[in-house]
This record gives sequence, C-alpha cells and structure tokens, in this order.
Amino acid sequence: MELSEILTHLGEERENYFNAVAPPIMQTSNFCFNNVQQMREGLTKEFETPFYTRGYNPGVATLRKKIAALEGSEDALVFGSGSAVIAAAVLSCVQGGDHVVCVQKPYSWTHKLLLNMLSRYGVTTTMVDGTDVNNFEAAIRDNTALIYLESPNSLTFELQDLKAVATMARAKGIATICDNSYATPLHQQPIALGVDIVVHSASKYLNGHGDVVAGVLCSTKKRVDAIFASELMTLGGIISPNDAWLMMRGLRTLDIRVKRSTESAEKVVAFLTQHPGVSQINYPFSPQHPQYELAQQQMKAGSGLFSMLLNTNEIKKAEAFCNALECFLLACSWGGYESLLFPVCALYDSQNYDNPDLPWNLVRIYIGLEDPDLLIADLEQALKQL
Repeated sequence: MELSEILTHLGEERENYFNAVAPPIMQTSNFCFNNVQQMREGLTKEFETPFYTRGYNPGVATLRKKIAALEGSEDALVFGSGSAVIAAAVLSCVQGGDHVVCVQKPYSWTHKLLLNMLSRYGVTTTMVDGTDVNNFEAAIRDNTALIYLESPNSLTFELQDLKAVATMARAKGIATICDNSYATPLHQQPIALGVDIVVHSASKYLNGHGDVVAGVLCSTKKRVDAIFASELMTLGGIISPNDAWLMMRGLRTLDIRVKRSTESAEKVVAFLTQHPGVSQINYPFSPQHPQYELAQQQMKAGSGLFSMLLNTNEIKKAEAFCNALECFLLACSWGGYESLLFPVCALYDSQNYDNPDLPWNLVRIYIGLEDPDLLIADLEQALKQL
C-alpha cells in the first residue's frame, strides 16, 4: 500500500462516524451490550470488538492498522510509553533462568529493565559490541532466549547488521527485538530483514509534536495476539483514546516531517564535520561514520538525530557552549518540530545516573523543522565558547 494512503486513509471507516473527515475520539472506558449473549461473545473477542478500552478502543484500533502497515508487519500494539512497550516485548520472550544478549549502551530504561529488574527473577544479560556479528554468536548460551538490538543506538549511533543477526538467531531458535525509533519505518524496516519484533518510542517521530508519550510494537499476528492477551492486558500499559487520536493526527505529516528533519540534519552535520570545535560526529549517513556502508545497505536515509564530541578538555566550556545556544531547547527526547540539545555533562553528578559510561563532552543534537541556516548560525556562535 502506498505511503500517503496509509497515513491518510487506511483504517478510516468514515461511514461509521457520519462521514467525518477526522475520526472522533472514543473517550469511553466501557462499552455496553443489548443482552447476555452479546456480552458473552464480546468477552471472547476483546482484541477485536469494543468491550473495555483496556483491550479495544476504535481509535486505537485504527492507529494499530496504520502502524502495522508502515512497519510491514501483520499487526501492531500501542502502549502508553516506549519503556512500557519494551518491557512487554522483552517479557514476552523470556522466563526465569533465561539469558539475553543485548547491544551495549541501549536506551537507559532498556538497560535498567534487563540488568536491574529482570535479574531479580533469574534472567541474565550479556552486553556486547553489536558492530560485529561474531560478538553475538560468541555470547550465546544454551539458555539464550532473546537478542535485543537497537540500530542505530540513539546516543553514539552504532549499527548492527540486522539481517545477519536475525538469520543467525532464527537458526538457533532465539527471538530478536529491534528498537527502530531512530530510523522510523520510513527509513528502515527490520521485520523485512528477519527481526521478530520491532518496537518504537512513538513519542519521537511517529507522534512528532512533543505532546504524547507512547510506544508501539509490531510483529506477526500470532505474537501480537499472545502479547495482547498476556503482557498488555495483565500489566495494562495502554494508551488513552485521546493520546491515540493525537498520535494519529501526528502521523498525517510523518513523511514530510522526517524528510525535512533529515535534509536539515545533513546540512548541519556537513557544517559541524569541518568545524575545529568538534572532534567527532556520530551520524550513520556521514561518510566518516565507520559503518557508513552498512547504513546505506539497510537504511534508506538517516534522520534528524546525531551526536558530537566537543573539542575541549574543560566541562565548564562544554556547559558554556550549551548555554549559549538560542535556537535549541535543552531537553531530552526528540523527533518533534523543535530542535533539541541533550548534553551528557548534565548527567554527571546526577543521583539518577552517577557519571555514566559516556564522555562528558558528548552532545546529542536533534534537528527539528526550523531553517537549517538559522540553526547553523546558532551553533557557530555557540562554538566560540570553546
């Protein structure tokens, strides 16, 4: 199905709501029945028909269809946050005594889930350098149940050869999960490369307006049905009808937003690559990236997110650079209309992070929808602080 048709029309059963162009928000927790037999039948189809919004809501159902079509999967689930969807996906693949192989430096809440929480229940995890497929194979044990991928990583931007890892894992009966938040389904489709489950922090590009926290999961219908019946319904990490509506509204412009953000980022990266105040750029589609060829093989393009190492030995100068920026908001997350800056030096001496295993002069930059020349001029004046 063509992209614009998915974003604009798929799942929009307009004849069911007075031919309104925009679907209504079905803001209800409950759905009622005319008789006991109808209720009995509804109980057997909680994933397919209105019974209780935790299981099925018409607006969420439309959103699920669009997400699955975008990612090229048979079905999808929508959760109330990215961390909720990651937890549900991982829990669906492991049980007590199992072993997980995970890429180094994953999303912080993935790290905490695997090493802090699941370790309480006998699940062990080995972190590996995912840039070499052989590292995954070397880490596999008899009890390995899952390989967790994040390609690219959203801080230092290492990639994994998704097809090679998925092929190796499938031959050994090991499940694979890939966080595809960075690339979006527009630039990378891990399921087409053999990955079993794809997850997204939908708060990023998929929603794209900085006003919704959400997560999505894409896989086969069999896996989605099982995760719905167990992890989603039991833990209840659902999205609200209102947030599902906002996310569907955000999807309408996904193609335009991602294209603009990516094109602007390429201009900004080209400027920063030659600036003496920057010692290294981490961007998969930069020819200087060590995995540039792999990026071109399994991705259609980069996105608006990258990181750089500031060329300074003084943390105060790094802070001065960040504070001097006028067009970038100091904030976490990314993927919206606004350009953002996340400096790793902010994590130092933090009770939550305790000086992370990342260089303090690493700065992550997200390029939003502003004019790229304006952003370049802002970066240029701020880099004088170094």
